[in-house]
Amino acid sequence: MIGLAVGLVAGLGLFSIWWSCWPADDGAPQRARRRRLDRLSDDLVLAGVPGLGVWRLLTLAVTVGVVMSLLVLGLTQVPAVALCFGAMLGAAPVLLVRAAARRKRSRLRDVWPDVVDNLASAVRAGLSLPEALGQLSLRGPDQLRPSFTAFSHDYRASGRFNDSLDRLKERLADPVGDRVVESLRVAREVGGSDLGRLLRTLSSFLRQDARTRAELESRQSWTVNGARLAVAAPWIVLAMLSTRPESIAAYGRPAGAFVLVFGGILTLVAYRVMLRIARLPEDQRVLR
Repeated sequence: MIGLAVGLVAGLGLFSIWWSCWPADDGAPQRARRRRLDRLSDDLVLAGVPGLGVWRLLTLAVTVGVVMSLLVLGLTQVPAVALCFGAMLGAAPVLLVRAAARRKRSRLRDVWPDVVDNLASAVRAGLSLPEALGQLSLRGPDQLRPSFTAFSHDYRASGRFNDSLDRLKERLADPVGDRVVESLRVAREVGGSDLGRLLRTLSSFLRQDARTRAELESRQSWTVNGARLAVAAPWIVLAMLSTRPESIAAYGRPAGAFVLVFGGILTLVAYRVMLRIARLPEDQRVLR
C-alpha cells in the first residue's frame, strides 16, 4: 500500500514537472470559445436564419431540453430517463442548423467555380470590379444571387466598395467567398494585371476539390450512416421501453441511473470519435 502511494506521488510529481515545461496560454479557452461561436453564427447564415442569433439559438435549445425533460418525466416518472431524452432533444435545434448549413455549404462548393468563371469573364471583358460582382445578381447561380443583389444595392447606395465587400462576406459566410472577395479587394486597391489568371486558377482548383470531395463523401456515406444508426439504436430501444412502466421502472434506481449516464457518455464519446475519424478537412474562414 505504501509503495502504491509513493508511486502515485512520484507520478504526479513527474507530470507536474512535464506540465511546467509548456508555457501557459490564458487566452486559448476564450479564443476557442470565440471560434465555436463564430462557426455557429456562420451556420445560422448558411441555414437561412441569420436573424435568430447564436444566443437565441442556444436559449431555444435549453428551453426545448427543459420542456422535453419535464414532459418525459411526467410520462415515465423516471428522472434519469427524462434527463437523457431532454439532453438529446435539447441539442436538436443546434444539430438541425448545422445539418442545414452543411447541406448549403455542399451545394455552394459545386457552384463557386461557375461564380469565379463569371468573374474572370467579366474582368477579361473590361468590366469594373463592382460591375463584375453586380452582374452575378443576374448571371450567377440561384443560391448566391440574393447576396450579390444586396451587394449591388449597397454599392449603389453608398459608393464605398470596401464596406460593400465586408457586408458581402457577412452574407456569404463562406471561406471560398472570403478568398474571392479579398482577391478583388487587393486588385481594386493595388491593381492586379494577373487577376484573370488568378481567378481561372482558383476555378480549376475549386472544381478539382469539389470532385474529389464528392467521391470521398459517396464512399464514406454508408459507413457514417451505419455508425449513426448504431449510436441511435440503444436510445430507440429505451424510447420503446418507456411506453411500458414496468420495464422502465428499473432505471429509477441508482444502478439504472448509472447505466443510463454511463451509456450516454459512451454514446457521446463514440459519436465524436466517429465524426473525428470520418471528417474531411474543411476550409476555415481565416479571412473573416
